[in-house]
Amino acid sequence: MNKKIQIVEVGPRDGFQNLKDYIPVEQKLKVIDDLIGAGIKHIQHTSFVSPKAIPQLRDAAEITKTVTEKYPGYDFFALVPNLFGAKSAYEAGLRKVSYVISLSVSHNKANINRTHDESFAELQKIMDNYKDLNVCVDVATVFGCPFEGKYSTDVVLKFLERVANMGVKEMSLADTIGIANPRQVREIVSAAVKEFPEIEFQVHIHDTRNMGMVNTLAAIESGITKVQSTLGGLGGCPFAPGASGNTATEDLAYMLNDMGYETGVDVNKLIEAAKYEKSIITGNFSGHLVNIQTGQCNG
Repeated sequence: MNKKIQIVEVGPRDGFQNLKDYIPVEQKLKVIDDLIGAGIKHIQHTSFVSPKAIPQLRDAAEITKTVTEKYPGYDFFALVPNLFGAKSAYEAGLRKVSYVISLSVSHNKANINRTHDESFAELQKIMDNYKDLNVCVDVATVFGCPFEGKYSTDVVLKFLERVANMGVKEMSLADTIGIANPRQVREIVSAAVKEFPEIEFQVHIHDTRNMGMVNTLAAIESGITKVQSTLGGLGGCPFAPGASGNTATEDLAYMLNDMGYETGVDVNKLIEAAKYEKSIITGNFSGHLVNIQTGQCNG
């Protein structure tokens, strides 16, 4: 088992995007500074979407320019919903983006208002127009959909094959509404890793049913070495009423460090970063360590 795990922080995008109150640029940048100070090297820092659709991320270009100039060599990437978003990200200096397609036909329509064929056609346009752009495809609802339920491993693999056949080299398998269980995660992740050895897989697990940590660990034990999370567990799927957020980065890092995995992350600094974030934001947090007021987490 690989003992080195890369934690991918997606809070500045996934955690911030649904917040109604605008977070000033300087506060967003401080959160990113704190994450990097704690040892995080992979950050999804924004999304290049229409400001009318998501006003919170209207500062995507400014944030991108600042962080990429301040931290050269770090892995910053943004979510893009279409070719126009990819163009904006590329012109802002990014050479890596995420692009979402839901395994669920219904969720894909509700989330981005496209059929599968339309989503794949748009992905092809992005790859054709920006050949040096690394596109990670986020496959949403892999472990279950609010409209269609759960899928067999065979159905998942068939969909992943369609993505892989386009030349995509990286995919993120998302438990979008936090409906997975460890057995299901082991079955799907193990099969995906075995079936597509040329693909770098990562997971994005929501904590809706308090299963974020165990499901992420199940994925790691099944061959995943890159895991997504959000500082403080901020966020949650808008199509899952009552969703408690994402897996908290500081909780996840504490568990992995204490188990002997190499993350390169300082948990105490992450806790301080999460406390700062909670002081400036009213949001859907699910983290636990952030509430610890005394003592050090030395794992």
